[in-house]
Amino acid sequence: MEKSNTEEKSLIHDEIVIVDEKSEKKDKQAGESKTPVKTPVKKPVKKIKDIPESKKVVSQDNDSAVAKKTVTQDQVLLASLKLFSEKGYFNTSLTDIKDAVGIKTTSGVYQHFKNKQAIAEALYGNILDSLSISIDDIRRRNRKASDQLREVVDLLFKLTDDAPEVVKFLLVVNVQEILPEEKPLIDTAPFNKIKRVIQNGIKDGEIRSIDPLLAYNYFFGIIKHTLSLVLSGDLTKDANSYQAQAWLAAWSSIVKK
Repeated sequence: MEKSNTEEKSLIHDEIVIVDEKSEKKDKQAGESKTPVKTPVKKPVKKIKDIPESKKVVSQDNDSAVAKKTVTQDQVLLASLKLFSEKGYFNTSLTDIKDAVGIKTTSGVYQHFKNKQAIAEALYGNILDSLSISIDDIRRRNRKASDQLREVVDLLFKLTDDAPEVVKFLLVVNVQEILPEEKPLIDTAPFNKIKRVIQNGIKDGEIRSIDPLLAYNYFFGIIKHTLSLVLSGDLTKDANSYQAQAWLAAWSSIVKK
């Protein structure tokens, strides 16, 4: 899988800021409503031929500006991530993506990606790379398997609250359907590192002596299922509200007693 430019910011830490222009319009309308309402005076509608040439030029220039608008690769990725999360991968078209980034034609998307699958590949790669780097940092800061696993869980729950689209794409979306040539999630770099943490915990006597893969599935089965319930809305509070309970249940399933 082709990796994105290393200078690009990690998608896990990106924030999508949406400016709600409607609120500004409401404020203006509220201010205008204080003035007495006057009966509108009908004015003759100008035909196209009656519009001054200068105004026609301005209109054409505005259309040209929209047509020439360019977008960055990150803008396409972030818009796609949001759409994939809300509508689903198969229900999202390139037209939806170009509308979301505010361009007139899909050529602006094709400048960066050859098709929708290429967008999904880039997203998946960026998310996994960022998660892998975060797990490396966690392992450097902590020696014990319990401390490392606790921080990984903290990270996933924080991401679910701060960037739900990322966690949904990572844990809920069936990536194998979208990207059949990609490795299963359990065999990717960040999750291989988590499996090694569990193996070290067994070796050091923190985690009970069972098959490491079985221990991984016990532990992350609870974490993944909890986060999925939050993302689906079946659990109505934010992820942080369930973090302590989920950690206790997951750790109790593998800890050596």
